[in-house]
Parts: sequence; structure tokens; C-alpha cells
Amino acid sequence: MNINKLLENTRSIVAIIDSTKARFFTLDLEQLPDEEFGPNLIERKALSNPAKEIAGQELWANIKTGRNRGAANQAHSYDDHRQNHIIEFERRFAQNISDQIISLIRVYKSKHLILVAEPQVLGYVRESLIPMLPQNLELRELAKDLCKLKIKEIHEYLANKKLLPARNKLSQR
Repeated sequence: MNINKLLENTRSIVAIIDSTKARFFTLDLEQLPDEEFGPNLIERKALSNPAKEIAGQELWANIKTGRNRGAANQAHSYDDHRQNHIIEFERRFAQNISDQIISLIRVYKSKHLILVAEPQVLGYVRESLIPMLPQNLELRELAKDLCKLKIKEIHEYLANKKLLPARNKLSQR
């Protein structure tokens, strides 16, 4: 890969998302203390899904769904529409993620976005994000959960998938 292509790729935003958190990175050319030369992923921001942080009893009056006791201690079932609320919480989290991505695109004048998320979350984020994206932005997606990986592991995985340029050793230049 020539240096011009590498520099062009440095204006990339990488969003790594699962149902509980979102991590946002930029791809930068800078030398790290361990004598490796970029490009390097730099973590810029992280968001947590507030609905996933709240314990069940704080979120719902009754932890178990669909059961209640009536007169004479007789059990009966009902639909508390909990699934609809969970979907709404996911959509709100996806909207927060989309807003953060748009903000990072503006701040870093990014031309590329790599969106990596669990399949269901990817659908919610895509739904809220696509209408907001600039016309000249290249979007690449991967349905995969990489949130628990370290930064270098994420970079290596995405480089193997040809979504990012591989990291180069300083001595190889």
C-alpha cells in the first residue's frame, strides 16, 4: 500500500458496538512507544447502554414477565409488553451511537466509517445512522461482536478482513 493511500485511510472512524457498549476509534499515523509505526487505532470515546446497566428490579416492577397472582392465590399470565420496551431502549442507544458517530465524522473530517456490531444492534444503528451520513462517506460494515477485544486485537482482526491497513513495524519502512 502506498503512503498516499495510507494517509487517505487515516481519516477513518471505527465503531465497535455490542448491546451494552460502543467504542469509537480513529485510525492515525503516529509512532507508539513500543517502536511500532502505524497506522494505529486510537480510542476516542465510549458509550454505555444505560438500560443494560440498570438492575432488573430497578427497571421493572416485577422481574419475571407474564406472571401474577390473582384472587385466591391463583396464578394467571399477562403480556406486560416488556419486549416492546426493550426494543425501544435498543433504538435509543442506537440513536445515541449514531449521534456520536456523526459528531466524530465532523470533528475528524472522516471519509471512511467502519461499523462493527452484533447483527441485531447493527440493524438498529444502521436504521438511525444511514439517513444522517454525509454523501461522500464510505461505509463498510461487519456483523461481529469485537467489543471485548483489546485495541491491537481489533486492528489485527479488521486488517485480516481487509477493512483496515495492517500495522507496519518501523524497521519495515
